[in-house]
Amino acid sequence: MLQARADNPLKNIRMAVNKIVMVRLKDGTALIGRLEQSDGTMNLVLKDCAELREGTDEPVTKYGEVLIRGSNILFVSLDYENIMNSEGKKI
Repeated sequence: MLQARADNPLKNIRMAVNKIVMVRLKDGTALIGRLEQSDGTMNLVLKDCAELREGTDEPVTKYGEVLIRGSNILFVSLDYENIMNSEGKKI
């Protein structure tokens, strides 16, 4: 019998604090930045945040610090820094 994974997504997000993450919002917007804080409702604070142009990894707008409401988040890529490094792209 297969055993279900007991990983808690919020725990994984808390472990990603101070790492570069990519957050995709429900409206299609993609933001990258250093995860500074998270809470139990998946509200996130990103520092040195940039909005990415749709379909590319080019920044459109740069922000200092951004609070993202958890209910607006579609998904969070916790390995974004590793993915970009493996593709030879600079963050």
